[in-house]
Amino acid sequence: MIICATTASRCIMSTNEDPVLVAFGEFVRAQRQLAHVSLRNLAKVSGVSDSYLSQIERGNYRPSPQVVKALATAFGLKPEQLYTMLGFMDDTDTGGPPSVEQAIQMDPRLQPAQKEALVRVYRSYLGEG
Repeated sequence: MIICATTASRCIMSTNEDPVLVAFGEFVRAQRQLAHVSLRNLAKVSGVSDSYLSQIERGNYRPSPQVVKALATAFGLKPEQLYTMLGFMDDTDTGGPPSVEQAIQMDPRLQPAQKEALVRVYRSYLGEG
């Protein structure tokens, strides 16, 4: 077990490539890139070290609920959305299915670039992007 230096939260290192962690990491990277924020700047905003964020984006670590909350806040999302992605909560706990963006990010058939493009198109239709 590894202790996160910046948050003192416990984090478990993934020994096998966990598809949930990979999808979550891709989601975090896509959100960061769509916001045009560097890893270092996200670290400053969220209070999570940039090296730890890098490991999360690569799907190497399962972040603690505190780290997930910090990332959700930094992205302007509800923590529950990210908790559900990592299995901290059931879909029924959030009152419904995943958002369109979550569904795109969790689809294993899509490449990261395809996911980013779809999210951009979706946001453009909503006037967010």
